[in-house]
Amino acid sequence: MGLLSLGTPLPWAEARKHADHVREHGIVQFLNIWNRIKKRRKDHLLWGDEIEYIVVYFDDDKKRVKVSLRAHDALEKLQKIETDAILRGDVPESSWKPEYGRYMLEGTPGLPYGYTLDDVLGVENNMMRRRKLATSMLRPNEAVLTMTNFPRLGSCHFTEPDAVATPDRGASMSLFIPEEAINPHARFPTLTANIRLRRGSKVAINMPILKDTNTPSPWLEPAPACLASSLTKSLPDAIAAGCSNGTVKETVEVAKHLDKGALPPLPDLVPDALPDHIYMDAMCFGMGCCCLQVTFQACSVEEARRLYDQLAVVAPIMMAISAGAPIFRGYLADVDCRWNVIAGSVDDRTVEERGLKPLSESRFKISKSRYDSISCYLSPGPNYSGGCVLPEEGAPAVNDVAAGPSKGMEYYKEKYNDINPPYDKDIYQKLVAGGVDDLLAKHYAHLFIRDPLVIFQELLEQDDQLSSDHFENIQSTNWQTMRFKPPSPTTPNIGWRVEFRSMEIQLTDRENAAFAIFVVLLVRAILSFDLNLYIPLSKVDENMRRAHNRGAVLREKFWFRQNIIGDKNRRLADLGCRCNGVSNQTVGEAIYGSGYVDGVAAGDEDEDACVEMTIDEIINGKPSAHYLGLVPLVRRYLAIHQPAISQTTREKLDLYIDLVSRKASGDLKTGATWIREFVTSHPSYKKDSVVNEDITWDLCQAINGLAGKEVKGLNC
Repeated sequence: MGLLSLGTPLPWAEARKHADHVREHGIVQFLNIWNRIKKRRKDHLLWGDEIEYIVVYFDDDKKRVKVSLRAHDALEKLQKIETDAILRGDVPESSWKPEYGRYMLEGTPGLPYGYTLDDVLGVENNMMRRRKLATSMLRPNEAVLTMTNFPRLGSCHFTEPDAVATPDRGASMSLFIPEEAINPHARFPTLTANIRLRRGSKVAINMPILKDTNTPSPWLEPAPACLASSLTKSLPDAIAAGCSNGTVKETVEVAKHLDKGALPPLPDLVPDALPDHIYMDAMCFGMGCCCLQVTFQACSVEEARRLYDQLAVVAPIMMAISAGAPIFRGYLADVDCRWNVIAGSVDDRTVEERGLKPLSESRFKISKSRYDSISCYLSPGPNYSGGCVLPEEGAPAVNDVAAGPSKGMEYYKEKYNDINPPYDKDIYQKLVAGGVDDLLAKHYAHLFIRDPLVIFQELLEQDDQLSSDHFENIQSTNWQTMRFKPPSPTTPNIGWRVEFRSMEIQLTDRENAAFAIFVVLLVRAILSFDLNLYIPLSKVDENMRRAHNRGAVLREKFWFRQNIIGDKNRRLADLGCRCNGVSNQTVGEAIYGSGYVDGVAAGDEDEDACVEMTIDEIINGKPSAHYLGLVPLVRRYLAIHQPAISQTTREKLDLYIDLVSRKASGDLKTGATWIREFVTSHPSYKKDSVVNEDITWDLCQAINGLAGKEVKGLNC
């Protein structure tokens, strides 16, 4: 969830006065890290995963399931186990952190996984042990579920203990989410309130309803019955204060409903609620979702930047394959993923920044939420002269820069960065003057157009040589598909990292392990084969939009690079050396198959061409177009390195690769498809898009029963 400092959070009216102070010192702190560690080399390619859990309570008597607000108590127990192990000098097997929802847990391995392929095989067992440990800390009738979104989050009485939303007060002023559902750490309610206050209204999220046979058209969402019991004359004013346009629709019909102690349909009451859409009005609807993230430590800053770029292109593809969120607030949605819900849930842009009014008080028109796809590639590029590339052994050097680009950097071209996001020109100049190259300077100058959302009184004044809190304050509240993470000044043993953030959490440990391992193997293939995945960022944004749609893995096509093979001859020569002098031809055939002849793979055309392909084609290949596919490249990477791994390791890795391959082809269902089919085939489903409490009980019971099992059609 980002930086979790302790202290006294400033209210927004006071915090906004210190925004420039945080930005100024945050940039100084980054420059201190950059100039101290930019030449660091030869770190191991370590990695780790992050699993987020929803803790639920099963009421066996009433056959009802709710999120458990007592998960926070379990978190404290888990953290004590971790702390006690460290005090004993032991290495904890897992590490636990708070998440936005009071009903959530976040678990990671205690230490990063090793860099050998054999180390990868411990991932699933580690995930299973984490689940078992977390479960042991729970009360009777509680369970941890790895599901992206609790189906009835925000519906009436969805928490245990029961809590009531307070639309006239509190951090979120939500019609649906009680304050008790938010993690009590000061950061979380402060984030919630300050996003609302900075924006000038509550957030407004509308996801299209799935139109089934008996779903009315137009569908006007009924206001929750639990709101009627709290009706007062002040409720319309409370609703109005939180709406984007600041008014409630004052009609005779609305007044008639209110006089009878009932509520009209939401679109008649709340202007932000759209017909044919599921309306959500709070940060919890997004940040209360769960995901699977993978973080890599690169060998150098250049390698980290290269992986950031290449994986950014893959992010929407992996989001579509891992889709797991077809239900919001108790209704089936016509989407499969959480991403747009989270983007809306933390969208603190003012009306001017959103382009709804001319710029007057705001500085920039900003096209994206703080939570979105990346807006800048980071590759140093072929003309890089940022001062951190060390010369290769025996190569001539000029001003401490290698005479020529570092491996893989030559693939970047300016035309790929075609979004042109706004950036703070003063911050850009400070970064360039401090020795940062153009692309990285623009990246941070763009991130730093955002205000810090939580400022602690005790942390206003810091030693910029020893702290990076001001830098992380803004860095960690830019939630994008990829995050570029510099080393911390307090943990010098940790190198340059990149975080892959787009995947949805999976229903089983087997699936979560498979997706994490596949991304790890893909990273190794990218580096070993010098793959070039660059396409214009505008195409990546379009892929993100398509990935969000229902059934995108089978129904959509995505932009992807036709020729992902870079400098073939150089790479083959490198691999030949690594494989004890094997010839280019032999290695070429191992990578490309029989299409490789005399250093050329069949089908080479426009080197920058990107075309629309299905996810099956992107992942599993398109033989008719001489496109290999990511899975075949991963398999060929393993084949080339076969002497270094055991047959047992190879066979187990193949099982995980098969799972991802079959998800891409449609042979295995995504979590979203599995959940939707469970709902629509349930005896109490009335084909009206409503996911009632009986369905939710059976669904959560079924998901809880999947843990540690092989499930035909889902993970085997």
